[in-house]
Amino acid sequence: MIKGVTVTVLRPTATGTDRFGNPITSTVPETVANVLVSPAATSDMEASRPEGVKVAYTLHFPKAYTAGLEGCTVELPAPWANEGGYKVIGDPRPYMDANTPTPWNRQVEVEAAHG
Repeated sequence: MIKGVTVTVLRPTATGTDRFGNPITSTVPETVANVLVSPAATSDMEASRPEGVKVAYTLHFPKAYTAGLEGCTVELPAPWANEGGYKVIGDPRPYMDANTPTPWNRQVEVEAAHG
């Protein structure tokens, strides 16, 4: 039986504005269980990635997790842990449940976040 790991999603949340009207954000952690971690493809530097994004891992989120992931950072447990976590690339969307007989329906690419 396939079993995923527990990860922490760090969601930026607006908490107000500073004296110049700029948004102030804080990070709200969310624990997500049963996430599969797989190595990224080695051919991610191509025309479809003009910014040169280097995908570190592909995460497979369970159907039970329905929140959006755009702008989030994901912290993985050892042996994949990385100081600063991993930034979610883009705005990953789930597959149709009818086309995913397993418990996972969303493929999420992440890149190493340093700083």
